[in-house]
Amino acid sequence: MDFKEKLVSSFLAFEEEYTGSNDDLRNIRSQAIKDFETIGFPGKKEEAYKYTSLKSVLKEDYNIFPKGENSLEYRDIQKYLIHEIDTYDLVFIDGVYSSHLSSTTHDKIDACLMSSAINKDQYKPVIDNYFNKIAPKNGLNSLNTAFTKEGAFIHIHKNTMADKPIQIINFSTGNESSLFVQPRNLIVVDENSHCQIIERHQSLTEQPVLTNSVTEVFADKRAIVDYYKIQNDNLSASLIDNTFIEQQSESFCSVHTFSLGGKLTRNNLNFYQKGERIDSTMKGITLIEGKQHVDHNTLVHHTQPNCESHQDYKGIFDDKSVGVFNGKVYVDKIAQKINAYQSNNNVLLSDRATINSKPQLEIFADDVKCSHGCTIGQLDEEALFYLESRGIPKKEARGLLMYAFANNVLESVKIPEIKKRINKLIAKKLGIELGFHL
Repeated sequence: MDFKEKLVSSFLAFEEEYTGSNDDLRNIRSQAIKDFETIGFPGKKEEAYKYTSLKSVLKEDYNIFPKGENSLEYRDIQKYLIHEIDTYDLVFIDGVYSSHLSSTTHDKIDACLMSSAINKDQYKPVIDNYFNKIAPKNGLNSLNTAFTKEGAFIHIHKNTMADKPIQIINFSTGNESSLFVQPRNLIVVDENSHCQIIERHQSLTEQPVLTNSVTEVFADKRAIVDYYKIQNDNLSASLIDNTFIEQQSESFCSVHTFSLGGKLTRNNLNFYQKGERIDSTMKGITLIEGKQHVDHNTLVHHTQPNCESHQDYKGIFDDKSVGVFNGKVYVDKIAQKINAYQSNNNVLLSDRATINSKPQLEIFADDVKCSHGCTIGQLDEEALFYLESRGIPKKEARGLLMYAFANNVLESVKIPEIKKRINKLIAKKLGIELGFHL
């Protein structure tokens, strides 16, 4: 029995065990498993997965349902949290919510569990209006929808600014020989509201882990969403991160993705603009080595005039690592006065490293300002020589140049503690110590 057949057959057991009272959701899940059975996992014959094969991560015999709840102490996870600031924390261990490590709230905002929201009448209008509305019907999304049970539910009510950031952290303990988890997050930010979200997936052992995560984000009029994804997992962990964001008029949404670790990481990040004067920002830093593989697949769909989108992804690749950037900006015929910028710049530190970059523009409007570009090269030898001539050792000089290369992405991070954390992670990856922060 291959992994697809195992998942389809396991769905019946999931349905019998699941005690949710939302009949509409039951119907959605039942249709989703049928869609997955028809579509299956994406393969390299699909253009979007031409340079990323999932075969190596799908060959494991993953456990779909953890055998029991595994307890962790705060000291076990502290270093993975942004603990220098006060936050709301939603912590999941092997796909199961950990109440003693989490801090939820229903005071002005709702930061709680998807399982709780699904089964309570007070949240039913939000679930009915927003759940599974923008995630496209494909194999991975349908599979996640079919097994929807746990994840983060965040609702920022109208005219509300979340008083502190919200962290969503998924830990894998390695208690199972191999584990497949599927968190499902729903984030709704009402009109004139603001929130900051930090997301991380972290394996604590060397046991194989595959995560298929789906997050839907809805930003109403004049809402502000500031989202950070920190991806620095073990070499035995693979992540398929699917994030879909729908924006209404005058909203601002930014997503920063820092891909620094893991065996295989695939980021599917889609923005859908549904009004005028919208700003969408997507930025990322990739720094990998060995045989690591990171794939950024992005989409910005401009459907209305007078909007902006900004994409800036930087990649640094060493050893036999592989990077992929497949970004698309789509401008509808009525979406005039669009300002869209897309850039992907990469540095190869090894002759064996690979980057496949394909920035794309599809424009059907005639009064727009759209640009895209890609660079692939090595460190500037003249700049390196200049730094060495000033007494800076070669290793530190290389580190300085790579810091400078990534600087404009880090400059737009609005939470200083995250910027410091990413600086430390990059310095550690480069094996250097620098006496300043960017």
